[in-house]
Amino acid sequence: MTAHRARLTEFDIRRLIKATDDDERASAAHKLCRSIDRADLTDEDREAAQKIMRVLANDAAELVRRALAITLKSSDLLPRDVARILASDVDSIALPIIGSSPAFSDEDLIEIVRAGSAVRQVAIAARPTVSRDVADVLSTDGCETAVRTLASNDNADLSEKAMGNVVDRFGQSAEVVAALAYRQVLPLDITERLVALASDAVREHLITRHAVAPETAIRLSNFARERATVDLIDQAGASADLATFVAQLNSRKALTASLLLRALARGKMTLFEHGIAELSSTPHQRAWLMVHDAGPLGLKAIYDRAGLPPRLFQAFRAGVDTWRQLSAEGKDTSGEVFREQMLERFLTQRPNAPRDDLAYLMERLDQPASNPARLSAVNAA
Repeated sequence: MTAHRARLTEFDIRRLIKATDDDERASAAHKLCRSIDRADLTDEDREAAQKIMRVLANDAAELVRRALAITLKSSDLLPRDVARILASDVDSIALPIIGSSPAFSDEDLIEIVRAGSAVRQVAIAARPTVSRDVADVLSTDGCETAVRTLASNDNADLSEKAMGNVVDRFGQSAEVVAALAYRQVLPLDITERLVALASDAVREHLITRHAVAPETAIRLSNFARERATVDLIDQAGASADLATFVAQLNSRKALTASLLLRALARGKMTLFEHGIAELSSTPHQRAWLMVHDAGPLGLKAIYDRAGLPPRLFQAFRAGVDTWRQLSAEGKDTSGEVFREQMLERFLTQRPNAPRDDLAYLMERLDQPASNPARLSAVNAA
């Protein structure tokens, strides 16, 4: 909207005072404040406008003060002293100002947080921007609803310390944990703490969106508890540097034949390649050639070099052959449908695999498809 010039004088105040009842004065206040906010003011006009605001902020009628608060809640014309007056008013007047006004300093907002009103803490936590200092205080002094709102606000500058406070105070709250987990950016330490606390759905988001450290994934995958643990195969797939991830798995003795067989049966060929390369101390490119292009003896040679159990070789052979057959049929080896088809064909061959691994693979096969389109594609294969 094009700005317009307006002269604001004592006449504007007198015009407002002449209104005969609260509703009329509130309507006049709203129109006047809207005119002020849209006007292209000179310094003199601005001073007059702020004088009007001070009069309205001290009006006896709640409707008039609310008209001021609602209309100018986001305006940079509102003076700090007027914002503070309105912030100390009843909630219907204070909350719009507390939640939006740029007039407040961090000290003002911190003072409001520490005063302890839950609804006012929530209003501050939901502001268009929340500074680090204010977020720190909210994380320690805010009620659960305010902290959940803060965690959900990606425009709130949460330090790692503040996030730690949130987890310390409300780690048992599924809503707070989920709000924090879905932030755009999370420090690694916070991610790892949340993985142990989150629901299955939120945990899946965390390990996909914010890959946790291999040692944490190993610890959680081996930590018996009632709910599902982290699947190292899925976690490896989320890693940006698979070679490093696999090396760390190996250094912690978690790069086992069982892990590699499960990965291969689920179509995770790249993980299998990196794993067997790591175990055989062979560069990945050479390992790839021996698995795929070195004839029938290449896979056996690198398998033996990797020190994998001889009794499981035929199961690995079946996995590699199944992957090749599907690939030769033109299947997209990177998709979920491929992984379903790979797992189905592998299991129909009755591979000589350990019972625990077969149980794991059957469980993965029995998990429902994430969407109807995927299920239809699998059934049609």
